[in-house]
Amino acid sequence: MRAVVQRVRESKVMVDGKTVGEIGMGILVLLGVQEDDTEKDAKYMGEKIANLRIFQDKSGKMNLSIIDVKGEALVVSQFTLIGDCRKGRRPSYSHAAKPELAVPLYEKFIEEMEKQGVHTEEGVFQAMMDVHLVNDGPVTLMIDSKRSF
Repeated sequence: MRAVVQRVRESKVMVDGKTVGEIGMGILVLLGVQEDDTEKDAKYMGEKIANLRIFQDKSGKMNLSIIDVKGEALVVSQFTLIGDCRKGRRPSYSHAAKPELAVPLYEKFIEEMEKQGVHTEEGVFQAMMDVHLVNDGPVTLMIDSKRSF
C-alpha cells in the first residue's frame, strides 16, 4: 500500500461537479493498493499516518500528529501511485490491486484512521475526481507499507 500524505489547510474532492468529501485543517491522503496488500498493510498505514508528527507545536517544531491537533483526513483512492515507470515511457499498473481486493483494503484503511480518532472523509472509488487542496507548508510525504522507500 502506498500513500502520498499532504498537510492541508483545507481540501475537497468533487465528482461530476458535486462535493463528495471535504475537510478543513488536516491531511489529504492519496492511497494506492497493491495486489499483494493485506489487512495488515491497511492497519499499519492507518496507524502510521494517524500518528505521523507533521504538525507544528508551540515552538514551531513538527511534533504533533493529526490526532493531537484534532485535524481531519480526506482519503482519495489513487491506483496510479502503484504505477511502475522504470521501463519505457508508459507506466505499468500490473501490480495495482483489482477492485475486489482494493475496495475492502481502502475501506479498512479508513476504518483504522477512524479508530485512531481521526474524522475521515473520502472520495469515490474508481470515479474521475477533482481534488482541491491548499497545501500547508508545503508538507508532503510518501509512505509505503512495505517500507520500500
